[in-house]
Amino acid sequence: MASTLVLVAVFVLDLIAFALAVAAEQRRSSARIETSADSKYCVYDSDIATGLGVGSLLLLMASQVLIMAVNRCLCCGRALRPSRSRAQAITFFIICWVAFVIAEVCLLAGSVRNAYHTKYRTLLSDNPPSCETLRKGVFGAGAAFIVFTGIFSELFYVFYSKASKGSLPQSQDAGIRMGSV
Repeated sequence: MASTLVLVAVFVLDLIAFALAVAAEQRRSSARIETSADSKYCVYDSDIATGLGVGSLLLLMASQVLIMAVNRCLCCGRALRPSRSRAQAITFFIICWVAFVIAEVCLLAGSVRNAYHTKYRTLLSDNPPSCETLRKGVFGAGAAFIVFTGIFSELFYVFYSKASKGSLPQSQDAGIRMGSV
């Protein structure tokens, strides 16, 4: 049967990762153009969203490692009994990993892009510099896929536990006999 402790631990890790991703979306860097005596340059505000995004990424990764370690990542350990639960466990395993990869890519790309600040200056006669910042919604997409990852990883764990309950029946005839009759 599925362990309640594992389900709660994964839920808490995913919940904190989600909260950090939402906070990162709210605290993305913004920039403004400043003018000095002979040039224009970009000034960026706080860079806290990068740290929040990385924290969310690491907590989501810890959640995924925990759920996969408990289940031996579906590929190691005993074979699952042929049943509807096994089919559902395999389906949720695949969906869980796809959602996890998308969430991690969004969080990593958002963190890297948010940390990037243009460093060049332009002369006053030139066009103003391009103060590039992270597009709105990157950390939000990561947060949405954190929710999907959490749901599907817990469903995977529950159905994996159902499918692994009991053991495969042992047949009396283990194979082809090579000896004399």
